[in-house]
Amino acid sequence: MHFDISHERSQSLLRQRNMLALTSAALGIALIVATGLAATRDREIVLVPTASKALTISSGEVTADYLELVTRDAALMLLNRSPENLDYWMAQILELADPKSHGSLKSELVRIVDEQRGSDVTQAFVIKSMTVDPQGLASEVRGTLKTFVGAQVIASDDRRFRFSWTYQGLRLGLSGFAQIADEDPSKDPQ
Repeated sequence: MHFDISHERSQSLLRQRNMLALTSAALGIALIVATGLAATRDREIVLVPTASKALTISSGEVTADYLELVTRDAALMLLNRSPENLDYWMAQILELADPKSHGSLKSELVRIVDEQRGSDVTQAFVIKSMTVDPQGLASEVRGTLKTFVGAQVIASDDRRFRFSWTYQGLRLGLSGFAQIADEDPSKDPQ
């Protein structure tokens, strides 16, 4: 009789062990699947911009709206400067810089700072239009660049500037900028 009770008890413990093993295996598989989904899923963050529309960014790609707002702010920061704010100006632009392009951008900015420091030359830029290419991570800004000496305007020219960007994770970084020379429409291409 003890043998029957012992056998029933052994069978009950065996069923409990098998259920525990199946539950553990199922939880292990679920953990692996959840980890895989979390690692490959695009991340999104809702931004609270100073713009009139709601924006989101994703680790998958840059949206045109987000690239336009970042370009607008970068262009205004980069192209509006005076001798009084040169150190702050350079520090803010370098914070936008892509880490791989930091050195080349810094050398260009130091050259500009050295030229302008101690002078009375101030520069102001008014944006007229902008185009963005989220797939190419590039943007172009067109506007009027005014140069002042003291309070007097010494130059006012229409200019175009191209901004190059990199996108890693959720960070949009400035990798380069340049003025684009406009072709003179009065010249006949021959």
